[in-house]
Amino acid sequence: MSEEAERPSRRVWTSGRIAWAAVALALAGTVLTSPAWGPRALSSLAFFRVRRVELDGVRYASAAELVSRLRVDTLTSIWTELAPLEKRVAGHPMVAKATVVRRLPGTLRVQVDERVPVAMAPARAGIAVYDSAGTALPVEPSSAGGLDVPLVAVRDTTLLRLLGRMRREAPRLFARVSEARRAAGPGGARDEFEFTVTSPAPAGAWGGTTVVVRAMADVSVERLADLVPVEDDLQRRRVRVAEIDLRYRDQVIARLQ
Repeated sequence: MSEEAERPSRRVWTSGRIAWAAVALALAGTVLTSPAWGPRALSSLAFFRVRRVELDGVRYASAAELVSRLRVDTLTSIWTELAPLEKRVAGHPMVAKATVVRRLPGTLRVQVDERVPVAMAPARAGIAVYDSAGTALPVEPSSAGGLDVPLVAVRDTTLLRLLGRMRREAPRLFARVSEARRAAGPGGARDEFEFTVTSPAPAGAWGGTTVVVRAMADVSVERLADLVPVEDDLQRRRVRVAEIDLRYRDQVIARLQ
């Protein structure tokens, strides 16, 4: 058979596939208006089998583990119930919430809200990583180039919640906190926090590479942000500072070296 004779048959075959896909998608749009029976009617069609899984929002969790939890393969219809898939993925210790949506004809898209690390602390087995709720996370601190979160002495849920708010509301300041700890006040009660904060300028611009910031344990992120304009002024004046005290209402006290 000549090349010219073969070409029409190829065009007919390709057009047939396109026509079938168009019919299948049109059928999907039609039957979905009847949710009671529509998905069941389409689930037997090979055209609507799962061929691809997309993950969005994954940074710390293992993508392979999340896909494995879905328990889907190329024989699974895209019209399978989504709630069980979401529940399985949300059962992963790194996942706070999972949402699964369909992208016709054969893709499942998984939106993952991860539990975000906010601190790490010494533990029997090495280093434990915690989220803002105080939950230990299965994250290896040395993975992905290292985990850039503050070091805390113990699992202090009040401190961890504050670090979580700081990470959300003042991420630049959070990124500069290398250590955070609870400390005793003048009366002996451990109702204060101390933060070791790295300098935003070259070493020596305001006394060294780090400064200790003291605050009450009920300090807000907004109050901690008062540190920034004080830093700007100290850098401009090139004042050498050992400590910045935010414990007193409406005052910021800089203790010089």
